[in-house]
Amino acid sequence: MRKLKSVLLYTALGLLANAGNAQTADLETLRVGDMRKLTFHSAPIAGSDVAFMSEDGIEMTLADFNGKHIVLNFWATWCAPCRKEMPELSALQSDLGGDTFQVVTVATGRNPLPAMQKFFDEVGIDNLPLHTDARQSFARSMGVLGLPVTLIMDPDGKEIARLQGDADWHSDSAIAIITALIAPN
Repeated sequence: MRKLKSVLLYTALGLLANAGNAQTADLETLRVGDMRKLTFHSAPIAGSDVAFMSEDGIEMTLADFNGKHIVLNFWATWCAPCRKEMPELSALQSDLGGDTFQVVTVATGRNPLPAMQKFFDEVGIDNLPLHTDARQSFARSMGVLGLPVTLIMDPDGKEIARLQGDADWHSDSAIAIITALIAPN
């Protein structure tokens, strides 16, 4: 069954690639499994210019990622569903991360750096950032009310899709969606 889904997803992906940039309606057809929870917006939504902190203590904004599609994940050390999905986000970054795509993780609320590092160590993460939003200003500005929440942002820093709750971000469906988004014209 998984092989059949893979064939269908990659066939759809091939059709999308031949048509140029993926359109929202085309991407909808790729939503299978956990990705059915992913909601594409009818029009991109402006991102936030509210700052959050890099793991090095430097202020950042979404503008630091201009030119890339990003999967922006809001999480916390106390969040059980976050523990489940973080390895999937890490695998997505390993497979597709590069010049045109990046997984960006932001721990929102009280998440001391040592606790965040311990969390990542426990679930085997070594390739995702430990960005923080201690006062939840950035999360609130992005309309994040619960955790985890994952947004897909376009290269202009606009939100094009949102998923509330955990998901398998390394599934065939997720990979097909992201691959379609980052495919060159």
